[in-house]
Amino acid sequence: MMDFAHNIRLLSIIALPILFAITLHEAAHAGIADRCGDPTARKLGRLTLNPIAHIDLFGTIIMPIFLFLFSGFLFGYAKPVPVNFMNLKRLKRDMVLVAASGPATNFLLALASGIIFRTFIAMDPRLLSHISRNSHFIPGGDIGASILVPLLLMLNASVHINLFFMLFNMIPIPPLDGGRVLVGLLPDKGSRMVSRIEPYGVFIILLLVMADPIGIMGNIFLPIVNILVGLILGRAI
Repeated sequence: MMDFAHNIRLLSIIALPILFAITLHEAAHAGIADRCGDPTARKLGRLTLNPIAHIDLFGTIIMPIFLFLFSGFLFGYAKPVPVNFMNLKRLKRDMVLVAASGPATNFLLALASGIIFRTFIAMDPRLLSHISRNSHFIPGGDIGASILVPLLLMLNASVHINLFFMLFNMIPIPPLDGGRVLVGLLPDKGSRMVSRIEPYGVFIILLLVMADPIGIMGNIFLPIVNILVGLILGRAI
């Protein structure tokens, strides 16, 4: 039976890291597209760190919260940044740069979160005694611990979430960023073949995530996330 109260507590920890991860990911796409010659996103107000500009009411809020609270499964999406590839100065190169900028930003966020996390722990190792192996808050300690431990849990969640976003978005299936990168790297004939997948890409992605028919998510994807988390945090909590 799903622990509804537990999911509420966990949602309070992961909500802000997810919001930051989505906002900076999309803003990075918009910023690099603008630098590469396409002002579309900037003119539409997407070159901003205001999360409201990037949030899709259903895909970013309603669906993820409903799924998470009632199943423990988290899946959602933000409003994609509009890019007119015909405006790019060097089409294939710039397509790769625009697509890769989002996952690269998520990696930098994960790295920054890990550095801050390890800095706090180095300053006061006792803080770890208030965090369970399942990333729960263990009561006790002074008022400083009651403030810093929730922050540490958010930083820990930020590392996991941003690494997950980075790797997930680099799956080489359009319309994910990895698919765009692949289209930009392949010769013209290969690019056209991969581009034809895009109308069906969302359904393929949902199948991979929810059913994992060939074990990519469970046997390859998540283990890689866990390895990277261990390298950045120094330990898994």
